[in-house]
Amino acid sequence: MKILVTGAAGYIGSVLVPRLLQEGHAVVALDNFMYHQTPLLDVCYHPKLTIIRGDTRNEKLIGEQLKTVDAVFPLACLTGAPLCAQDPVGAQTILLDAVTTILRLRSKNQVVIFPTTNSGYGIGEKGKHCTEDTPLRPVSLYGKLKVEAEKAILDAGEAITLRLATAFGVSPRMRLDLLVNDFTYRAVYDRFIVLFEAHFNRNYIHVRDIAKAFLHSLNHFDRMKNHPYNVGLSDANLNKLQLCEEIKKQVPDFYFVEATIGEDPDKRDYIVSNARIEETGFRARVSLAEGIAELLRGYQILRRDTHANA
Repeated sequence: MKILVTGAAGYIGSVLVPRLLQEGHAVVALDNFMYHQTPLLDVCYHPKLTIIRGDTRNEKLIGEQLKTVDAVFPLACLTGAPLCAQDPVGAQTILLDAVTTILRLRSKNQVVIFPTTNSGYGIGEKGKHCTEDTPLRPVSLYGKLKVEAEKAILDAGEAITLRLATAFGVSPRMRLDLLVNDFTYRAVYDRFIVLFEAHFNRNYIHVRDIAKAFLHSLNHFDRMKNHPYNVGLSDANLNKLQLCEEIKKQVPDFYFVEATIGEDPDKRDYIVSNARIEETGFRARVSLAEGIAELLRGYQILRRDTHANA
């Protein structure tokens, strides 16, 4: 199968593209390389890889690529609430308008697998797992645009949407702003963190398991199509305090304290059920402990200033 991946050099794409090539797929990797990193250099040798430096909002460019592919993975994104708040026009045009352009230009039999986010759940009901039938109440522009894009994709049909938990782990296009990655970095270099609203919960998933979820969805497309799926580690619905406790198991001199005043501007707070995708045979395998150990090794190499997301 030939697959167009937009945002192919991003945190997820730079892990996913090599996996697609390993499985024998041809990949058209489109990215604007806005972070000036080199995440796809190690697969440039592959004869089934085409790399295009370009913008996912370029309708002519997208239209030309759609003529030759069987599937589209629209990964291009201004990821996260802070980045979208800084550039709301860019967020609208990349997260939503570029996606609707793909839907308008694609043929009826072209498959779309789209990464959306648990962020659509916003603030969940205390003690109750969010399922794919839970009402979506995003609390940020990022979450709202992802929810709108997901609706457009599912309404169009021949598509799967993956509501990804908060990602973690080492990637060729590394991000240190993600919660697990950030807290582990602080444990290594600061040894201390002040937690605001430490009771806020999230679900988590390793970036390699995200890549595996895309492949699983592609391989089981006819069975899974036209539905959203939560994708995360079912044993990793943790609040920020619990996450710090997990990190401290591997960094004993890491100290953390809950702030008595102040608040976190990120109000997301939910626990998530991943039962629907697990019933199709998928299960996230990389544990939080394994991911933290991987990050500790990686942080002997990386520094924050070149690997943030803004």
